[in-house]
Amino acid sequence: MKKLFTALASAVLVLGLGVGAAGTAGAVAPAAAPQVVAGSCGYYNGTQLTVRGHTGDRVREVQCLLVHVWGIGVGPQGVDGKFGANTEGAVRQFQQWYGGLAVDGKVGVNTWAALRS
Repeated sequence: MKKLFTALASAVLVLGLGVGAAGTAGAVAPAAAPQVVAGSCGYYNGTQLTVRGHTGDRVREVQCLLVHVWGIGVGPQGVDGKFGANTEGAVRQFQQWYGGLAVDGKVGVNTWAALRS
Protein backbone atom coordinates (compact mmCIF):
# COMPACT_ATOMS: atom_id res chain seq x y z
CA MET A 1 0.00 0.00 0.00
CA LYS A 2 2.81 2.41 0.88
CA LYS A 3 4.53 1.71 -2.47
CA LEU A 4 1.31 2.40 -4.35
CA PHE A 5 0.79 5.64 -2.42
CA THR A 6 4.39 6.71 -3.09
CA ALA A 7 4.06 5.95 -6.81
CA LEU A 8 0.82 7.91 -7.06
CA ALA A 9 2.24 10.84 -5.10
CA SER A 10 5.30 10.90 -7.37
CA ALA A 11 3.12 10.90 -10.49
CA VAL A 12 1.05 13.78 -9.15
CA LEU A 13 4.20 15.72 -8.27
CA VAL A 14 5.73 15.20 -11.71
CA LEU A 15 2.53 16.23 -13.46
CA GLY A 16 2.17 19.25 -11.21
CA LEU A 17 5.65 20.55 -12.04
CA GLY A 18 4.54 21.32 -15.60
CA VAL A 19 2.14 24.04 -14.41
CA GLY A 20 3.70 27.46 -14.89
CA ALA A 21 3.33 30.53 -12.68
CA ALA A 22 1.00 32.15 -15.22
CA GLY A 23 -1.57 29.42 -14.59
CA THR A 24 -1.67 30.19 -10.88
CA ALA A 25 -2.27 33.94 -10.93
CA GLY A 26 -4.84 34.82 -8.30
CA ALA A 27 -5.01 31.27 -6.96
CA VAL A 28 -5.00 30.70 -3.23
CA ALA A 29 -2.38 28.21 -2.12
CA PRO A 30 -3.78 25.23 -0.19
CA ALA A 31 -2.57 24.51 3.33
CA ALA A 32 0.75 22.71 3.34
CA ALA A 33 0.42 18.94 3.47
CA PRO A 34 2.15 17.19 6.34
CA GLN A 35 5.57 15.75 5.63
CA VAL A 36 5.09 12.02 6.05
CA VAL A 37 8.53 10.60 6.81
CA ALA A 38 9.35 7.04 7.91
CA GLY A 39 5.89 6.27 9.26
CA SER A 40 5.30 9.63 10.91
CA CYS A 41 3.42 12.79 10.08
CA GLY A 42 5.30 14.76 12.72
CA TYR A 43 2.42 15.55 15.05
CA TYR A 44 3.18 12.91 17.72
CA ASN A 45 5.66 10.07 18.13
CA GLY A 46 4.47 8.27 21.25
CA THR A 47 2.18 5.31 21.81
CA GLN A 48 -0.27 6.59 24.42
CA LEU A 49 -3.77 5.12 24.16
CA THR A 50 -5.84 7.35 21.89
CA VAL A 51 -9.61 6.89 21.76
CA ARG A 52 -12.89 8.51 20.76
CA GLY A 53 -13.34 11.84 22.51
CA HIS A 54 -9.64 12.73 22.48
CA THR A 55 -8.40 15.82 20.66
CA GLY A 56 -5.05 17.26 19.68
CA ASP A 57 -1.78 16.16 18.11
CA ARG A 58 -2.11 12.46 19.00
CA VAL A 59 -5.36 12.35 17.09
CA ARG A 60 -3.90 14.36 14.19
CA GLU A 61 -1.10 11.80 13.94
CA VAL A 62 -3.60 8.91 13.82
CA GLN A 63 -5.72 10.68 11.21
CA CYS A 64 -2.74 11.72 9.11
CA LEU A 65 -1.29 8.20 9.05
CA LEU A 66 -4.68 6.72 8.14
CA VAL A 67 -5.24 9.21 5.32
CA HIS A 68 -1.76 9.87 3.92
CA VAL A 69 -0.04 6.50 4.47
CA TRP A 70 -2.86 3.97 4.38
CA GLY A 71 -5.40 5.77 2.18
CA ILE A 72 -8.26 5.40 4.67
CA GLY A 73 -10.59 8.39 4.94
CA VAL A 74 -11.41 9.79 8.37
CA GLY A 75 -14.54 11.72 7.40
CA PRO A 76 -15.39 14.99 5.69
CA GLN A 77 -13.42 17.13 8.16
CA GLY A 78 -10.18 15.28 7.34
CA VAL A 79 -7.23 15.66 9.70
CA ASP A 80 -8.84 17.91 12.30
CA GLY A 81 -7.48 16.52 15.57
CA LYS A 82 -10.91 15.38 16.81
CA PHE A 83 -11.38 11.65 17.44
CA GLY A 84 -15.04 11.17 16.65
CA ALA A 85 -17.20 8.47 15.09
CA ASN A 86 -15.57 8.79 11.64
CA THR A 87 -12.04 8.43 12.99
CA GLU A 88 -13.08 5.51 15.18
CA GLY A 89 -14.63 3.82 12.15
CA ALA A 90 -11.46 4.42 10.13
CA VAL A 91 -9.33 2.92 12.92
CA ARG A 92 -11.61 -0.15 13.02
CA GLN A 93 -11.37 -0.47 9.24
CA PHE A 94 -7.57 -0.30 9.42
CA GLN A 95 -7.39 -2.79 12.29
CA GLN A 96 -9.56 -5.28 10.45
CA TRP A 97 -7.67 -4.88 7.17
CA TYR A 98 -4.20 -5.01 8.77
CA GLY A 99 -4.94 -8.21 10.71
CA GLY A 100 -3.62 -9.42 14.04
CA LEU A 101 -5.03 -6.39 15.86
CA ALA A 102 -8.00 -6.13 18.18
CA VAL A 103 -10.74 -4.47 16.13
CA ASP A 104 -11.85 -2.07 18.85
CA GLY A 105 -11.41 1.41 17.33
CA LYS A 106 -8.78 2.28 19.95
CA VAL A 107 -5.22 3.23 19.07
CA GLY A 108 -2.99 1.46 21.58
CA VAL A 109 0.61 0.29 21.37
CA ASN A 110 -0.05 -2.41 18.75
CA THR A 111 -2.19 -0.21 16.52
CA TRP A 112 0.37 2.62 16.74
CA ALA A 113 3.08 0.18 15.62
CA ALA A 114 0.94 -1.07 12.72
CA LEU A 115 0.04 2.47 11.59
CA ARG A 116 3.74 3.36 11.50
CA SER A 117 4.90 0.18 9.78
